Amino acid sequence: MFDAAVAAADPLQRVAAFLPARPPGRVVVVGAGKASARMAQAVEEAWDGPLSGLVVTRYGHAVPCSQVEVVQAAHPVPDAAGERAACRILGLVSELGADDLVLALISGGGSALLALPAPGITLADKQAINTGLLRCGAPIETMNLVRKHLSAIKGGRLAAAAFPAATVGLLISDVPGDDPAIIASGPTVPEASTPVQALAALEHYHVPVPPAAREHLENSPGCPGPHDPRMARVRNHVIAAPQQSLEAAAEVAHQAGVTPVILGDSLEGESREVGTVLAGIAHQVRRHGQPAPAPCVLLSGGETTVTVRGTGCGGRNVELLLALALALRGTPGTYAIACDTDGVDGAAEVAGALVGPDTLQRAEQLGMPAAAALAANDGHSFFAALGDQVVTGPTLTNVNDFRAVLIT
Repeated sequence: MFDAAVAAADPLQRVAAFLPARPPGRVVVVGAGKASARMAQAVEEAWDGPLSGLVVTRYGHAVPCSQVEVVQAAHPVPDAAGERAACRILGLVSELGADDLVLALISGGGSALLALPAPGITLADKQAINTGLLRCGAPIETMNLVRKHLSAIKGGRLAAAAFPAATVGLLISDVPGDDPAIIASGPTVPEASTPVQALAALEHYHVPVPPAAREHLENSPGCPGPHDPRMARVRNHVIAAPQQSLEAAAEVAHQAGVTPVILGDSLEGESREVGTVLAGIAHQVRRHGQPAPAPCVLLSGGETTVTVRGTGCGGRNVELLLALALALRGTPGTYAIACDTDGVDGAAEVAGALVGPDTLQRAEQLGMPAAAALAANDGHSFFAALGDQVVTGPTLTNVNDFRAVLIT
């Protein structure tokens, strides 16, 4: 089921149907995200005519392209390579005319990879704020609200810089609700929020704000809004989303004689709390045959959060699985997988993990109690010791987390 979910979001299968007609002038391809290199490869395979451009992806996620340059940078905390790439991308689109087309390939991870601080703000300022946001448990829409108001390229500014050229954005969604303005902080999407709201969000989550960033948020005019004339020639298309991947997984279950129950494509909240809720639904299936009798599988997507208070590095999916296993208490015939579809759960090069009825018992035998691992936010060490990690390497797409709880 996880393999089918990832395959359903493969850019090579999704990009071609959304490509626009060839313009009279030049076509410049730009992009950012964990899937951007694969998306550029898909464009090159399907496009009839010359191309040029630059995309930036996460280290290890590059693929060969012949006309579009691919560079790599850091994620989830931005680095100087991402800053240089963003500066070059802004320069490429700023020199175009009304007959030209910008094809913007945007996917999850683009917020960190397209790292061009607003004037007066340093990369170090953005790195500090980004690190604070990653550890405070803020939802992705809040994180990206802050990121776009500290940026010179996100929050619609990429498309505004390209005007009078037309911009077509092809977006792969990794955010609950598939809002284009949230995906990679919306570099091609007008923004209605204000810098003051971004500052309030930082203060709400007690994220330290460097003086230059505070001054910018207090005095900036904000991002290009919905009525900005520079946004008039922009069209955005979400070409792959979590729901499509859940439906692909559901079909695999159906073919195996297991009833699929899609709980939602945008489940949010603290990972450990969502894990406990999913266990409760699994108990309801076992005891009462609701929302479906066994054998069935509970499928869900979305992006949960981890407030890191312990010594571990977090990881949404492994934290959720720890809580799920503790709440299931070794219930027979119940198994689960939770993985990030990009192959990276949090800061670890691991997609996620598996749990089964014997997970807690095997962990106790190894001297690795699940409750202690959960308290330390150290799910990755826990599942590594059990040999139950799911390691895919870069999948070259990103439609957020995939979770399946199988009740046999």
